[in-house]
Amino acid sequence: MSNNTETFASRWGYIAATLGMAIGTGNIWRFPREVAANGGGSFLLAWTIALFLWSVPLLMAEMVLGRKTGLGCSGAFRDFMGRKYTWMGTWVAAVCMLIAFYYSVVMGWSVKYITLGITGAFKAGMTPDQTKAIWDTFLNTPSQTLFFHLISAIIAGAIVLKGIKGGIEKACKIIIPAMFAMLGIMVVRALTLPGAVKGLEFMFTINPADLANPKVWLAAFTQSAWSTGAGWGFIIVYAVYTKRDYDIGVNCFITGLGDQTAALVAGLAVIPTIFALSPSLEAANAALGAGNTGLTFIYLSSLFPQMPMGNLMASIFFLALATAALSSLIAMVELGGRFFMDLGMERKKATVLMTVLIIALGAPSAIKPAILDNQDWVWGVALLISGLLCALAMMKYGLDKVRAEIINTPYADMYVGKWWNYTIMLFPVWFVLVFGWWVWQAMTWYPDNWMAPFETFSVGTMLWQWALLIVVALLANNYIADKTIKGRDITQEASAEGM
Repeated sequence: MSNNTETFASRWGYIAATLGMAIGTGNIWRFPREVAANGGGSFLLAWTIALFLWSVPLLMAEMVLGRKTGLGCSGAFRDFMGRKYTWMGTWVAAVCMLIAFYYSVVMGWSVKYITLGITGAFKAGMTPDQTKAIWDTFLNTPSQTLFFHLISAIIAGAIVLKGIKGGIEKACKIIIPAMFAMLGIMVVRALTLPGAVKGLEFMFTINPADLANPKVWLAAFTQSAWSTGAGWGFIIVYAVYTKRDYDIGVNCFITGLGDQTAALVAGLAVIPTIFALSPSLEAANAALGAGNTGLTFIYLSSLFPQMPMGNLMASIFFLALATAALSSLIAMVELGGRFFMDLGMERKKATVLMTVLIIALGAPSAIKPAILDNQDWVWGVALLISGLLCALAMMKYGLDKVRAEIINTPYADMYVGKWWNYTIMLFPVWFVLVFGWWVWQAMTWYPDNWMAPFETFSVGTMLWQWALLIVVALLANNYIADKTIKGRDITQEASAEGM
């Protein structure tokens, strides 16, 4: 029998939870860097188009899976596509769980830097070399990285342990407004700095030549997919707890647009600050091109002290970053817990198990940064496969049938037209283009040993680890299909009530 008796108490609670899963560290540290590396305003235009061609349609596909079956990832694919396709759902769940193992470490970094800001560790006049020394010392002190990783996992686990209404919904109703408020403070401070207008001009100027560059479009699609959580499986799980009158179209548009708004606000906080406080254009470009951790923990740490109340601003920034990480980590813990709950485990035991797994299997990434980099590379790119599997599930069921029976129900707030069919049918094309781009990049990084399985960012390390996961998922297919509980068709329940 199904044990999916929990529901979100309100539609705002559901939206807050989905915004929480979508808005993460990628909005705050990755987005500004991608804007800077790909033409500013030209990237923003391509990124907005990607939202409607990739992210929102895929979020809708995931919500279809969750509402039609009332089960997490493995059970959703079993009941939606057929028993032999259970392994696809297991892939989607496993990829997200594997990301959770190191994502807790990243949240731990942010929590550590909150304490550094509060204690005044960042001094006026500090150079990037000096803040890099602080970063390197922390990163190479396992007792510190493990401690903050442990704290992060326990916080997320404790919230999920309280269930949907009392835990996830309650927390996200606080987290999302608080995060926007903190970023808003940062934006106001950034835009009042002398020279901030240079950052605005760079961020919103569209260069037609950049729009003709395939790299800009590929980067935009990648950022949109990873930032919104499209393909992660989160929406499949959260849809299990929706009430009977929740529609699919509007909720997914709100999630996508809310995530995009958060990224823009973060960009407005970071990019003008860098342009205003950097001693030269070259220094600003160096900061924006320093990678996620370099931009966040090295360059911004050296720039914040240059403004009045700099340590306060640093504390607010890292608190916003940690909060964003927490809201996404909560969703990862719930997704993993839902996998075990669907196998018959009670919420408390499932949540504790998932939290323990995060603590134990995230420890290597906390101890050795190269392991974290490798896992982020392997499973971050694997999300593209997860998205493709969700699209294939829609095509197998029948796109017109999905729209007629599941999306455009009597209680839907908006009618979803054939445009959704076309975007889903294009997913194999998007996958080949974006995945091909990542493979090509990896081959240029390792021209002589691009298939080496133990190189951090090689093609080989992706393929070997993916192959292992696929073999495990296939071997476990029948066991998971048999053990997974019976779901419930939320859309049919809603349609019955609407008649």
